[in-house]
Amino acid sequence: MKANVKKTLIIVLISVLVLSLIPLIYFTARKNKQTVKQPDGKLILGFSQIGSESAWRTRNTQSIFEAAEQNDIQIIFDDAQQKQANQLKAIRSFIVYQVDVIAFVPIVSTGWDNVLQEAKEANIPVIVVDRQIDCDESLYAGFLGENGFEEGFAAAHFLVNKCKNRKGPINIVEFSGTENSSIATLRAEGFRSIIDQYDNFKIIHSEDGDFLRSRGKEMMDRIIRENGGLRLNGKTIDVIYSHNDSMTLGLLDSLHNNNINPRGTIIISIDAEQKSIDALVNGELNCVVECNPNSGPTLMQLVKSIANGDPIPRVTYMLDNIFTENDDFSTYTPRGY
Repeated sequence: MKANVKKTLIIVLISVLVLSLIPLIYFTARKNKQTVKQPDGKLILGFSQIGSESAWRTRNTQSIFEAAEQNDIQIIFDDAQQKQANQLKAIRSFIVYQVDVIAFVPIVSTGWDNVLQEAKEANIPVIVVDRQIDCDESLYAGFLGENGFEEGFAAAHFLVNKCKNRKGPINIVEFSGTENSSIATLRAEGFRSIIDQYDNFKIIHSEDGDFLRSRGKEMMDRIIRENGGLRLNGKTIDVIYSHNDSMTLGLLDSLHNNNINPRGTIIISIDAEQKSIDALVNGELNCVVECNPNSGPTLMQLVKSIANGDPIPRVTYMLDNIFTENDDFSTYTPRGY
């Protein structure tokens, strides 16, 4: 009987000792980051995308997967479905898995400090993609994406040149992107940096359309319904500046459904999806500023560099183009998205 009791006590003591060592083992693994490698030695990239809300976003994701395959890099992918909480959860799962590098497209600019501090403590470098964040820059290695300020600047530059001989007030309605996203803020700031220099340009309304086609249509439907056409509070809408093609296509849906010809209104969009280029060629849009979604090859080069311990630039901008009503449309090639 005593022997059985003694044996039971020994087993309990051993179990308690093993359980007490688990946190220490986990902490040590995180601190030393002995990365779990694939049998073939591939680099592992944890990538969190905000969703698939547009053809642009879908192409962006495809570009990253294609480039990863070409560079023999494994991706652990998460679709955040437009929710920051999902992204935070995904990044923490990447840390637990001990991937080599984390990349993510932040849906908003704030709220990342804690999770990025966790990645830093685990010695996992982070690359911010597409949209910038507002946090301690020491918590991430670098940013890859578009220059939102320059995109807004280019849109306004086109508008000012087009209206240089126009007299009287020019009333602008702005369909803005997701509130508190860096790209919406920068596209707004870049646009205003030009038009604020002129007294005749007035933004009479700005509304958050969340970069969604459905919201673009809803906002345009409401304006038409409440004002009897392309007017707002008794003022003619001379210009619509839309932060992305999805909202632009949505507002065009509304105009078509309400039998309103958009040719009398200057409409400027950003992204340069195929459908928006088609609308430009058809005379429904006046200017489309490109936001290049094909960041995959550049991202993989940054991933390989940082995994090798090499420094990467703090900011890497993608090259963008501008398409306008003055172009020779015969030179256009298919966009692929």
